[in-house]
Amino acid sequence: MSDRTTPIPAIIDCDTGVDDALALLFAVRHPGLDLRAVTCVAGNTDVDGVVRNTLTVLEQAGAPDIPVARGAERPLLEPARSAQHVHGQDGMGNLGLPVPARAPADVDAVTLLRREILASPRPVTLIPTAPLTNIALLLRTHPEVTRNIERIVFMGGAVATGNATPVAEFNVWHDPEAAAVMLTAGVPVTMYGLDVFMKVVVPGQEVRRLRTSSEPGTRLAGELLARLPFTDAAGDDDPAGGLGDAGAVCAVADPAGITTQLLPVEVCLSPGPARGQTLVDRRMNSREYEPGVRAAERALVDVAMHVDVERYVDLYLKTVESGAECRSTF
Repeated sequence: MSDRTTPIPAIIDCDTGVDDALALLFAVRHPGLDLRAVTCVAGNTDVDGVVRNTLTVLEQAGAPDIPVARGAERPLLEPARSAQHVHGQDGMGNLGLPVPARAPADVDAVTLLRREILASPRPVTLIPTAPLTNIALLLRTHPEVTRNIERIVFMGGAVATGNATPVAEFNVWHDPEAAAVMLTAGVPVTMYGLDVFMKVVVPGQEVRRLRTSSEPGTRLAGELLARLPFTDAAGDDDPAGGLGDAGAVCAVADPAGITTQLLPVEVCLSPGPARGQTLVDRRMNSREYEPGVRAAERALVDVAMHVDVERYVDLYLKTVESGAECRSTF
């Protein structure tokens, strides 16, 4: 667990989205995190919808002053492809949430990222829970920021099975070139991929309890979890809900909850059915068989292989239910 006396300065880059919203609710309420900014990119829905959803979630969470900036409206090379079939027409499970009372920052996402990273007295942890377009643009146009980035913990990729395609996870598949830029930027990276993403599920009875809360942020967490139903092994009448992207933020607040392995990772950029796949090399002596592979193509990444599900479920519930006062009472 992080040092409670020195919160980790963090920035979330998101495509809010149901589970991105769960991540934001956790981030603003965990006392070990200092959420300095949120940047928005097209992904689960169009970028203007992402901005709207992000501002609304922060208001519901009691954190309306965190700066939010609009970022890329499409990937580096290809058209935007939304996931509205998962997240609803509004990107938020069609919950009918109120329109936010404030506007985003008057600077673009890359400008806000650069400003907040360089202004931080301690190195910043970046937490992308979305396609990596904004992050790639930042790293290519302002490489000086890498000196004040502690680590990038991104939700994306998969060792085994994909979701956007049989082998590719949505965030990486949406903009594979951006993911490749991020992986090879020389910054320490943790990959919180589908292999752990799919495992952290909040039981149905807990989802029901959150939905009946009188506190707006806690109640919103319950409604969002109900929009990401998983089969509840306990047989509860209420659907269990996956934490999804929020697990990556849990991994920043409590890195001991995941087991990682430092492995070579590259992104398939070729056209065809493997495009967007994260190729994670688990061979013990892979270099013996590929002597011509350049180091820049085979970034070493801390890949999350296992997750302590109960630990992260407990952490999430405790944090979100602590409400607006959690920074002083957690």
